[in-house]
Amino acid sequence: PPEHPVDAERDPAVRSRLEVFVCYPGFHALIYYHMSHWAWTHDLKLLGRFISHMGRFLTGIEIHPGARIGKGLFIDHGMGVVIGETAEIGDNVTLYHGVTLGGIAPSVDSQSQANQKRHPTLEDDVIIGSGAQVLGPITVAKGCRVGANAVVVKNVAVGHTVAGIPARTIGGHDASKPQPFAAYGASSPNMPDPTSRAIDGLLDQLDELSGRIQELEAEQRRRDESAGADFDVPEGGDRDAGEDKPPS
Repeated sequence: PPEHPVDAERDPAVRSRLEVFVCYPGFHALIYYHMSHWAWTHDLKLLGRFISHMGRFLTGIEIHPGARIGKGLFIDHGMGVVIGETAEIGDNVTLYHGVTLGGIAPSVDSQSQANQKRHPTLEDDVIIGSGAQVLGPITVAKGCRVGANAVVVKNVAVGHTVAGIPARTIGGHDASKPQPFAAYGASSPNMPDPTSRAIDGLLDQLDELSGRIQELEAEQRRRDESAGADFDVPEGGDRDAGEDKPPS
């Protein structure tokens, strides 16, 4: 059976190993995974898929028996988690409910994708927030954090935090040093949204351009007023003065 997959930092709700054994679907899913993976690697493919299917039916977590999973995987809540055939997961990785480690286009020329790497690799200490989709044969490097509902389709560098659709880097940390656990991949309650930041930047530029336009309009009005003053008739003057008059 898998090692105890929960510690107090990753889930403060846990009270005992017995509770994990009896009540945690993520733990149950890993038991089914290890049995199905054993069958798969011993050329009992149908049996492996059947055990995997039973695990999915009983836990709501689908782990393909061909996936490779390291130690200490913690699947919190777990409902709706999907881990594809060629996915690779390192040690002490945390996945929340609704996470997909999938392929980009499994239905497009599916025959050519058989026995090819088409699912992501998660290195050690990665945290994937709920609802996030990590797609394709990409690598999410050591210590990365993926915010909830992000869609990751490109490699993520060591220690980076990404969020958004498509996911963009919004922060980072030194993955070689111990870091506090970031639940749901959120490094802080005030984690910026990349789309909001882009919109805020556009609004700032719009304000700057609007101010510049007002300055130019004011300058043009001053020029127009100055040009109009040059044609004003002096008080008591003759508007026709200086003009050639026809001979009488």
